Amino acid sequence: MHAVLEYTYADNYLESREQYRADHLRLGWEAVDRGELLLGGAVGEPPFKGLLIFTGENPLEAAKAFAAADPYVAAGVVTSWTARPWTTVLGKEAATPVHP
Repeated sequence: MHAVLEYTYADNYLESREQYRADHLRLGWEAVDRGELLLGGAVGEPPFKGLLIFTGENPLEAAKAFAAADPYVAAGVVTSWTARPWTTVLGKEAATPVHP
């Protein structure tokens, strides 16, 4: 099973993230080490959104817990977020592969 955590960044994201970035990245790598976070990063040029892909037994709860603990969220670098289940059907890591 997978979940997608989507962040919407503040207009001044690139400037406002700097003092929180090390803690945000530390939190992310800890989630990777626990096997919860597969990928994460900013989307767009300049970035307006962030996407983080979670996996494991309860990826939706892991995504919500990540957002709740993220300094970007607490400091307003992220102005809103959503965590949703993601039904993956294609690819080697798909939770529910569907073949023709």
